[in-house]
Amino acid sequence: MAFKHAAGTGEKGSVTLAKTAILVTGVAGFIGFHVASALLARGETVVGIDIVNDYYDPELKHARLNQINDHPAFRFVKMDVAEAEAVKDLVLEAGITRIIHLAAQAGVRYSIENPFAYQRSNLQGHLSILEACRAVEGFEHLVYASSSSVYGDRPLAGDGFSEDDRVNEPVSLYAATKRSGELMSTTYSHLYGIPQSGLRFFTVYGPWGRPDMAYFSFSEKIMKGEAIEVYGEGHMHRDFTYIDDIVEGIIGVLDHPPAGGKNEIYNIGAHQPVGLMEMISTLETALGREANKIMRPMQPGDVTTTYADVSKLKAVTGYAPSTPLKDGLERFATWFKGYKGLN
Repeated sequence: MAFKHAAGTGEKGSVTLAKTAILVTGVAGFIGFHVASALLARGETVVGIDIVNDYYDPELKHARLNQINDHPAFRFVKMDVAEAEAVKDLVLEAGITRIIHLAAQAGVRYSIENPFAYQRSNLQGHLSILEACRAVEGFEHLVYASSSSVYGDRPLAGDGFSEDDRVNEPVSLYAATKRSGELMSTTYSHLYGIPQSGLRFFTVYGPWGRPDMAYFSFSEKIMKGEAIEVYGEGHMHRDFTYIDDIVEGIIGVLDHPPAGGKNEIYNIGAHQPVGLMEMISTLETALGREANKIMRPMQPGDVTTTYADVSKLKAVTGYAPSTPLKDGLERFATWFKGYKGLN
């Protein structure tokens, strides 16, 4: 079937798409861009949508799109995922039966300043995707992004956060919207038998990453000779997960829809929490510069620790993250210096 793209940077005209096309929402984002690239590399047809907002520099988003926009099996549509009728029309016209839904308003601290952006993107947007899935006869699989933030503020203990743990005490609006998305998906799987897999992402990093993430913003300041602010007095731990490992897990899940139209939840992380100060030290080595550090207290909405138990995902897909933080940050630093013209 054919559809016509809306006007916007990087978009193309009317095109006929195969019935097997996969829709990737948030395709101009960090994870969405990498997922689309990997799907194209394995021979899939990809339709990507993104609003390309200015939460961070849109030029980075356009630069990502420029890496894949000329691929003959990729088409981009500038679209707000919260526009339910437009999303449904696109899904039906393009013959979509598989969706990887990554579009969302990101950021824990930003949710305190702009709460209604999260209502629209994360709640209304998720509902738009669910309604589009419901409209498709024989819909195969929806893979959607949740977040490790749903676990709330917990100490570093045991063998990681499990999908069976209680997640009823979110400490940020962002976390609350992500948990709400999981609950909406459970309802739609129960009512309509839509096969769904929710992925709780744990601190994803790597080339083409998000400027609002600590490792990226620290790199910008370090290379400019500016001081970095280290929150939580440097005592926080994060389960830093390299983008290639994340993409492998996402596509692995896509290929394993849950039986019986269920909604399954999976952690996707490195299963290797690292102290914030260790991350900074590793980043300093990768960049070849030392940071001037200013210690700050915890920020509202932040959590002390993230630590993924990935045994459930491994059992289903064979997921085995293999990129040490040192290697991942070295690859990021190489990309960062090139992108910023610092070589």
